[in-house]
Amino acid sequence: MSNVEEFRREVRSWLRSHLTGDFAALKGRGGPGREHEAHAERLAWERHMAAHGWTCVGWPEEYGGRGASLEEQVAFHEEYALADAPARVGHIGEQLLGPTLIAFGTPAQRARFLPRIVAVDELWCQGYSEPDAGSDLANVRTRAERDGGDWVVTGQKVWTSQAHESDWCFVVARTEPGSVRHHGLSYLLVPLRAPGVEIRPIVQLTGTSEFNEVFFDGARTDAAHVVGAPGDGWKVAMATLGFERGVSTLGQQVGFRRELEAVIALARSNGAAADPLVRDRIARAWTGLETIRFNALRMLSGVAAGAPGPEASIGKIFWATWHRELGELAMDVCGAGGMLAEGGPYELTDWQRLYLFSRSDTIYAGSNEIQRNIIAERVLGLPKEPRP
Repeated sequence: MSNVEEFRREVRSWLRSHLTGDFAALKGRGGPGREHEAHAERLAWERHMAAHGWTCVGWPEEYGGRGASLEEQVAFHEEYALADAPARVGHIGEQLLGPTLIAFGTPAQRARFLPRIVAVDELWCQGYSEPDAGSDLANVRTRAERDGGDWVVTGQKVWTSQAHESDWCFVVARTEPGSVRHHGLSYLLVPLRAPGVEIRPIVQLTGTSEFNEVFFDGARTDAAHVVGAPGDGWKVAMATLGFERGVSTLGQQVGFRRELEAVIALARSNGAAADPLVRDRIARAWTGLETIRFNALRMLSGVAAGAPGPEASIGKIFWATWHRELGELAMDVCGAGGMLAEGGPYELTDWQRLYLFSRSDTIYAGSNEIQRNIIAERVLGLPKEPRP
Protein backbone atom coordinates (compact mmCIF):
# COMPACT_ATOMS: atom_id res chain seq x y z
CA MET A 1 0.00 0.00 0.00
CA SER A 2 1.37 3.45 -0.96
CA ASN A 3 1.95 6.19 1.59
CA VAL A 4 -0.90 8.18 0.03
CA GLU A 5 -3.33 5.29 0.46
CA GLU A 6 -2.23 4.85 4.06
CA PHE A 7 -2.68 8.56 4.67
CA ARG A 8 -6.14 8.48 3.09
CA ARG A 9 -7.15 5.58 5.34
CA GLU A 10 -5.86 7.46 8.39
CA VAL A 11 -7.90 10.55 7.49
CA ARG A 12 -11.02 8.49 6.81
CA SER A 13 -10.67 6.55 10.06
CA TRP A 14 -10.17 9.70 12.14
CA LEU A 15 -13.17 11.43 10.63
CA ARG A 16 -15.34 8.36 11.15
CA SER A 17 -14.28 8.17 14.79
CA HIS A 18 -14.64 11.87 15.62
CA LEU A 19 -17.65 13.06 13.61
CA THR A 20 -19.79 11.54 16.32
CA GLY A 21 -21.80 12.75 19.29
CA ASP A 22 -22.48 16.47 19.15
CA PHE A 23 -20.20 16.79 16.13
CA ALA A 24 -22.33 14.36 14.10
CA ALA A 25 -25.07 16.99 13.93
CA LEU A 26 -22.68 19.26 12.05
CA LYS A 27 -22.48 17.03 8.98
CA GLY A 28 -23.30 19.03 5.87
CA ARG A 29 -23.57 22.32 7.76
CA GLY A 30 -22.14 25.55 6.41
CA GLY A 31 -20.80 26.08 2.91
CA PRO A 32 -21.62 28.62 0.19
CA GLY A 33 -24.77 30.51 1.03
CA ARG A 34 -24.98 28.74 4.40
CA GLU A 35 -21.97 30.17 6.24
CA HIS A 36 -24.27 31.36 9.03
CA GLU A 37 -25.12 27.80 10.04
CA ALA A 38 -23.76 26.62 13.42
CA HIS A 39 -20.73 28.91 13.27
CA ALA A 40 -19.79 28.50 16.94
CA GLU A 41 -20.21 24.73 16.75
CA ARG A 42 -18.16 24.47 13.55
CA LEU A 43 -15.46 26.59 15.19
CA ALA A 44 -15.40 24.14 18.10
CA TRP A 45 -15.11 21.25 15.63
CA GLU A 46 -12.21 22.88 13.84
CA ARG A 47 -10.39 23.50 17.12
CA HIS A 48 -10.97 19.83 17.90
CA MET A 49 -9.31 19.02 14.58
CA ALA A 50 -6.41 21.29 15.51
CA ALA A 51 -5.94 19.54 18.84
CA HIS A 52 -5.47 16.29 16.90
CA GLY A 53 -3.17 17.73 14.25
CA TRP A 54 -5.62 17.93 11.34
CA THR A 55 -5.42 21.60 10.44
CA CYS A 56 -2.86 23.04 8.00
CA VAL A 57 -1.83 19.53 6.96
CA GLY A 58 0.13 20.77 3.95
CA TRP A 59 2.24 23.25 5.90
CA PRO A 60 5.83 22.32 6.76
CA GLU A 61 6.15 20.64 10.15
CA GLU A 62 8.29 23.51 11.45
CA TYR A 63 5.25 25.78 11.16
CA GLY A 64 2.79 23.40 12.80
CA GLY A 65 1.66 21.39 9.79
CA ARG A 66 2.11 17.76 8.83
CA GLY A 67 4.27 18.38 5.79
CA ALA A 68 1.80 16.41 3.71
CA SER A 69 2.65 15.93 0.04
CA LEU A 70 0.40 17.35 -2.66
CA GLU A 71 -1.15 13.93 -3.21
CA GLU A 72 -1.80 13.55 0.53
CA GLN A 73 -3.38 16.99 0.70
CA VAL A 74 -5.69 16.05 -2.16
CA ALA A 75 -6.61 12.86 -0.27
CA PHE A 76 -7.33 14.84 2.89
CA HIS A 77 -9.69 17.30 1.20
CA GLU A 78 -11.46 14.57 -0.74
CA GLU A 79 -12.00 12.43 2.37
CA TYR A 80 -13.17 15.47 4.34
CA ALA A 81 -15.79 16.20 1.70
CA LEU A 82 -16.78 12.54 1.35
CA ALA A 83 -17.38 12.39 5.11
CA ASP A 84 -19.83 15.31 4.71
CA ALA A 85 -17.81 17.12 7.38
CA PRO A 86 -18.87 20.70 8.12
CA ALA A 87 -17.57 23.62 6.10
CA ARG A 88 -14.33 25.02 7.49
CA VAL A 89 -14.28 28.38 9.28
CA GLY A 90 -10.51 28.97 9.28
CA HIS A 91 -9.85 28.25 5.62
CA ILE A 92 -8.83 31.80 4.66
CA GLY A 93 -6.09 31.84 7.27
CA GLU A 94 -5.03 28.27 6.54
CA GLN A 95 -5.15 28.28 2.75
CA LEU A 96 -4.40 31.90 1.85
CA LEU A 97 -2.60 33.89 4.53
CA GLY A 98 -0.59 31.05 6.07
CA PRO A 99 1.15 30.02 2.83
CA THR A 100 1.73 33.71 2.06
CA LEU A 101 3.48 34.26 5.40
CA ILE A 102 5.52 31.10 4.95
CA ALA A 103 6.67 32.42 1.57
CA PHE A 104 7.07 36.15 2.30
CA GLY A 105 6.72 36.75 6.04
CA THR A 106 9.43 37.59 8.52
CA PRO A 107 10.39 35.15 11.29
CA ALA A 108 8.60 37.40 13.77
CA GLN A 109 5.41 37.43 11.67
CA ARG A 110 5.45 33.67 11.33
CA ALA A 111 5.97 33.21 15.06
CA ARG A 112 3.17 35.64 15.88
CA PHE A 113 0.47 34.51 13.43
CA LEU A 114 1.03 30.94 12.20
CA PRO A 115 0.51 29.10 15.53
CA ARG A 116 -2.80 30.91 16.02
CA ILE A 117 -3.95 29.92 12.55
CA VAL A 118 -3.04 26.29 13.19
CA ALA A 119 -4.93 26.35 16.51
CA VAL A 120 -7.87 28.24 14.92
CA ASP A 121 -7.52 30.89 17.63
CA GLU A 122 -7.66 33.76 15.14
CA LEU A 123 -9.84 33.98 12.03
CA TRP A 124 -8.92 35.93 8.92
CA CYS A 125 -10.59 37.66 5.98
CA GLN A 126 -9.29 39.13 2.74
CA GLY A 127 -9.30 42.92 2.18
CA TYR A 128 -8.87 43.25 -1.58
CA SER A 129 -12.01 44.44 -3.40
CA GLU A 130 -13.30 48.00 -3.17
CA PRO A 131 -16.36 49.78 -4.63
CA ASP A 132 -14.25 51.01 -7.59
CA ALA A 133 -11.77 48.15 -7.58
CA GLY A 134 -13.51 44.81 -7.61
CA SER A 135 -11.86 42.58 -10.16
CA ASP A 136 -9.63 45.54 -11.06
CA LEU A 137 -7.52 45.08 -7.94
CA ALA A 138 -4.75 47.43 -9.07
CA ASN A 139 -7.18 50.36 -8.79
CA VAL A 140 -7.37 50.25 -4.97
CA ARG A 141 -7.75 53.58 -3.18
CA THR A 142 -7.51 52.48 0.43
CA ARG A 143 -4.37 54.17 1.71
CA ALA A 144 -2.01 53.63 4.61
CA GLU A 145 0.48 56.12 6.04
CA ARG A 146 3.30 55.65 8.51
CA ASP A 147 2.84 57.38 11.84
CA GLY A 148 5.69 56.50 14.16
CA GLY A 149 5.49 52.81 14.91
CA ASP A 150 2.13 52.29 13.17
CA TRP A 151 0.49 52.17 9.79
CA VAL A 152 -2.70 54.26 9.75
CA VAL A 153 -5.26 52.82 7.31
CA THR A 154 -8.10 54.81 5.72
CA GLY A 155 -10.51 53.55 3.07
CA GLN A 156 -13.21 51.01 2.30
CA LYS A 157 -13.24 47.36 1.31
CA VAL A 158 -16.31 45.51 0.05
CA TRP A 159 -17.45 41.92 -0.56
CA THR A 160 -15.22 40.94 2.36
CA SER A 161 -16.23 37.36 3.11
CA GLN A 162 -16.72 36.51 6.79
CA ALA A 163 -15.34 39.86 8.01
CA HIS A 164 -18.02 39.94 10.71
CA GLU A 165 -16.64 36.67 12.13
CA SER A 166 -12.95 37.50 11.68
CA ASP A 167 -10.27 38.88 13.99
CA TRP A 168 -7.79 40.06 11.34
CA CYS A 169 -7.79 41.15 7.71
CA PHE A 170 -4.94 41.16 5.21
CA VAL A 171 -5.35 44.44 3.37
CA VAL A 172 -3.93 45.70 0.09
CA ALA A 173 -3.45 49.45 0.57
CA ARG A 174 -1.70 52.28 -1.29
CA THR A 175 1.30 53.38 0.76
CA GLU A 176 3.10 55.57 -1.78
CA PRO A 177 1.24 58.87 -2.44
CA GLY A 178 0.81 59.58 -6.14
CA SER A 179 1.40 55.98 -7.19
CA VAL A 180 -0.94 54.37 -9.70
CA ARG A 181 -2.10 50.91 -10.62
CA HIS A 182 -0.01 48.09 -9.17
CA HIS A 183 2.82 50.37 -8.06
CA GLY A 184 3.07 51.68 -4.50
CA LEU A 185 0.86 49.06 -2.87
CA SER A 186 1.59 47.24 0.38
CA TYR A 187 0.17 44.11 1.99
CA LEU A 188 -0.80 44.89 5.60
CA LEU A 189 -2.13 42.75 8.45
CA VAL A 190 -4.83 44.78 10.19
CA PRO A 191 -6.74 43.89 13.40
CA LEU A 192 -10.51 44.20 13.01
CA ARG A 193 -11.42 44.40 16.71
CA ALA A 194 -9.81 47.82 17.05
CA PRO A 195 -10.83 51.50 16.95
CA GLY A 196 -11.35 52.90 13.49
CA VAL A 197 -12.84 49.72 11.96
CA GLU A 198 -16.53 49.38 11.11
CA ILE A 199 -18.02 46.22 9.58
CA ARG A 200 -21.42 46.31 7.87
CA PRO A 201 -22.90 42.99 6.68
CA ILE A 202 -24.47 42.97 3.20
CA VAL A 203 -27.72 41.03 2.87
CA GLN A 204 -27.61 38.76 -0.18
CA LEU A 205 -30.25 37.06 -2.33
CA THR A 206 -30.18 34.11 0.04
CA GLY A 207 -31.15 36.36 2.96
CA THR A 208 -27.80 35.70 4.63
CA SER A 209 -24.79 37.99 4.99
CA GLU A 210 -21.56 36.26 4.09
CA PHE A 211 -20.20 39.42 2.48
CA ASN A 212 -19.46 42.67 4.27
CA GLU A 213 -18.38 46.24 3.79
CA VAL A 214 -15.37 47.16 5.94
CA PHE A 215 -14.56 50.81 6.65
CA PHE A 216 -11.14 51.87 7.93
CA ASP A 217 -11.17 55.33 9.49
CA GLY A 218 -7.69 55.88 10.82
CA ALA A 219 -7.38 52.23 11.90
CA ARG A 220 -3.92 51.37 13.19
CA THR A 221 -1.69 48.37 12.83
CA ASP A 222 1.89 47.85 13.90
CA ALA A 223 4.55 48.99 11.43
CA ALA A 224 5.98 45.46 11.49
CA HIS A 225 2.72 44.05 10.10
CA VAL A 226 3.62 44.63 6.45
CA VAL A 227 4.26 41.42 4.52
CA GLY A 228 7.19 41.83 2.16
CA ALA A 229 8.71 45.25 1.71
CA PRO A 230 6.50 48.35 1.52
CA GLY A 231 5.56 48.76 -2.13
CA ASP A 232 5.72 45.01 -2.82
CA GLY A 233 2.03 44.52 -2.14
CA TRP A 234 1.10 43.60 -5.69
CA LYS A 235 3.58 40.74 -5.83
CA VAL A 236 2.48 39.39 -2.44
CA ALA A 237 -1.23 39.79 -3.26
CA MET A 238 -0.83 37.89 -6.53
CA ALA A 239 0.94 35.08 -4.68
CA THR A 240 -2.01 34.86 -2.27
CA LEU A 241 -4.40 34.56 -5.21
CA GLY A 242 -2.27 31.69 -6.49
CA PHE A 243 -2.59 29.89 -3.16
CA GLU A 244 -6.37 30.38 -3.39
CA ARG A 245 -6.45 27.89 -6.28
CA GLY A 246 -5.03 25.18 -4.05
CA VAL A 247 -5.74 21.56 -3.28
CA SER A 248 -9.00 22.36 -1.51
CA THR A 249 -10.52 22.67 -4.99
CA LEU A 250 -10.57 18.86 -5.13
CA GLY A 251 -12.76 18.79 -2.04
CA GLN A 252 -14.99 21.33 -3.75
CA GLN A 253 -15.48 18.90 -6.62
CA VAL A 254 -16.67 16.23 -4.18
CA GLY A 255 -19.25 18.69 -2.87
CA PHE A 256 -20.35 19.44 -6.43
CA ARG A 257 -20.70 15.73 -7.12
CA ARG A 258 -22.90 15.29 -4.06
CA GLU A 259 -25.14 18.14 -5.26
CA LEU A 260 -25.41 16.61 -8.74
CA GLU A 261 -26.26 13.19 -7.31
CA ALA A 262 -29.01 14.80 -5.22
CA VAL A 263 -30.42 16.52 -8.32
CA ILE A 264 -30.44 13.18 -10.16
CA ALA A 265 -32.21 11.49 -7.24
CA LEU A 266 -34.82 14.26 -7.18
CA ALA A 267 -35.39 13.95 -10.94
CA ARG A 268 -35.96 10.23 -10.58
CA SER A 269 -38.31 10.58 -7.64
CA ASN A 270 -40.56 13.31 -9.05
CA GLY A 271 -40.62 12.06 -12.65
CA ALA A 272 -38.57 14.90 -14.15
CA ALA A 273 -36.07 12.32 -15.43
CA ALA A 274 -38.70 11.16 -17.94
CA ASP A 275 -38.05 14.36 -19.90
CA PRO A 276 -35.30 13.64 -22.47
CA LEU A 277 -34.14 17.27 -22.30
CA VAL A 278 -33.64 16.97 -18.54
CA ARG A 279 -31.72 13.72 -19.03
CA ASP A 280 -29.53 15.44 -21.61
CA ARG A 281 -28.76 18.31 -19.21
CA ILE A 282 -27.93 15.84 -16.44
CA ALA A 283 -25.56 13.98 -18.77
CA ARG A 284 -23.86 17.24 -19.73
CA ALA A 285 -23.58 18.18 -16.06
CA TRP A 286 -21.89 14.85 -15.32
CA THR A 287 -19.35 15.21 -18.12
CA GLY A 288 -18.74 18.80 -17.09
CA LEU A 289 -17.97 17.69 -13.55
CA GLU A 290 -15.41 15.20 -14.82
CA THR A 291 -13.82 17.99 -16.85
CA ILE A 292 -13.64 20.17 -13.73
CA ARG A 293 -11.83 17.45 -11.81
CA PHE A 294 -9.24 16.71 -14.47
CA ASN A 295 -8.58 20.40 -15.08
CA ALA A 296 -8.06 20.87 -11.33
CA LEU A 297 -5.56 18.00 -11.30
CA ARG A 298 -3.76 19.54 -14.28
CA MET A 299 -3.62 22.90 -12.50
CA LEU A 300 -2.22 21.34 -9.33
CA SER A 301 0.42 19.42 -11.27
CA GLY A 302 1.56 22.71 -12.78
CA VAL A 303 1.76 24.37 -9.37
CA ALA A 304 3.74 21.42 -7.98
CA ALA A 305 6.20 21.80 -10.85
CA GLY A 306 6.61 25.47 -9.98
CA ALA A 307 5.05 26.69 -13.20
CA PRO A 308 1.36 27.53 -12.70
CA GLY A 309 -0.22 28.24 -16.05
CA PRO A 310 -3.56 29.40 -17.43
CA GLU A 311 -5.37 26.44 -15.89
CA ALA A 312 -6.46 28.51 -12.89
CA SER A 313 -8.37 31.01 -15.03
CA ILE A 314 -9.73 28.30 -17.32
CA GLY A 315 -10.83 26.26 -14.33
CA LYS A 316 -12.46 29.22 -12.56
CA ILE A 317 -14.61 30.06 -15.58
CA PHE A 318 -15.59 26.45 -16.12
CA TRP A 319 -16.54 25.48 -12.57
CA ALA A 320 -18.30 28.77 -11.84
CA THR A 321 -20.43 28.52 -14.96
CA TRP A 322 -21.05 24.81 -14.37
CA HIS A 323 -22.24 25.41 -10.80
CA ARG A 324 -24.54 28.25 -11.83
CA GLU A 325 -26.07 26.01 -14.49
CA LEU A 326 -26.48 23.22 -11.93
CA GLY A 327 -28.55 25.62 -9.81
CA GLU A 328 -30.72 26.35 -12.84
CA LEU A 329 -31.09 22.63 -13.56
CA ALA A 330 -32.08 21.98 -9.95
CA MET A 331 -34.85 24.57 -10.10
CA ASP A 332 -36.15 23.16 -13.37
CA VAL A 333 -36.20 19.68 -11.87
CA CYS A 334 -38.14 21.04 -8.89
CA GLY A 335 -40.79 22.38 -11.24
CA ALA A 336 -43.30 25.10 -10.42
CA GLY A 337 -43.16 24.21 -6.72
CA GLY A 338 -39.58 25.41 -6.65
CA MET A 339 -40.84 28.98 -6.79
CA LEU A 340 -42.44 28.68 -3.36
CA ALA A 341 -40.41 29.43 -0.24
CA GLU A 342 -40.22 26.66 2.30
CA GLY A 343 -41.57 28.94 5.01
CA GLY A 344 -42.00 32.54 6.03
CA PRO A 345 -40.79 35.12 5.94
CA TYR A 346 -37.93 33.95 3.69
CA GLU A 347 -37.01 30.38 4.50
CA LEU A 348 -35.42 28.76 1.45
CA THR A 349 -35.03 25.16 0.39
CA ASP A 350 -31.55 23.81 -0.32
CA TRP A 351 -32.32 23.95 -4.05
CA GLN A 352 -33.40 27.59 -3.91
CA ARG A 353 -30.31 28.49 -1.92
CA LEU A 354 -28.11 26.68 -4.45
CA TYR A 355 -29.77 28.50 -7.33
CA LEU A 356 -29.53 31.95 -5.75
CA PHE A 357 -26.03 31.71 -4.31
CA SER A 358 -24.49 30.12 -7.39
CA ARG A 359 -25.29 33.32 -9.28
CA SER A 360 -22.32 34.82 -7.45
CA ASP A 361 -19.88 32.08 -8.50
CA THR A 362 -19.22 33.79 -11.83
CA ILE A 363 -18.49 37.10 -10.07
CA TYR A 364 -16.39 36.52 -6.95
CA ALA A 365 -12.69 35.53 -6.99
CA GLY A 366 -12.34 37.12 -10.41
CA SER A 367 -15.41 37.48 -12.62
CA ASN A 368 -15.79 35.43 -15.80
CA GLU A 369 -15.14 38.56 -17.85
CA ILE A 370 -11.85 39.24 -16.07
CA GLN A 371 -10.78 35.61 -16.42
CA ARG A 372 -11.44 35.75 -20.16
CA ASN A 373 -9.29 38.86 -20.42
CA ILE A 374 -6.48 37.11 -18.56
CA ILE A 375 -6.62 34.12 -20.89
CA ALA A 376 -6.85 36.32 -23.99
CA GLU A 377 -4.07 38.74 -23.08
CA ARG A 378 -1.63 36.67 -21.02
CA VAL A 379 -2.08 33.24 -22.60
CA LEU A 380 -3.14 33.80 -26.20
CA GLY A 381 -1.20 37.06 -26.59
CA LEU A 382 -4.15 39.01 -28.01
CA PRO A 383 -4.08 42.83 -27.89
CA LYS A 384 -4.99 44.28 -24.51
CA GLU A 385 -8.45 45.67 -24.00
CA PRO A 386 -8.46 49.48 -24.41
CA ARG A 387 -8.40 51.21 -21.05
CA PRO A 388 -9.37 54.80 -20.22
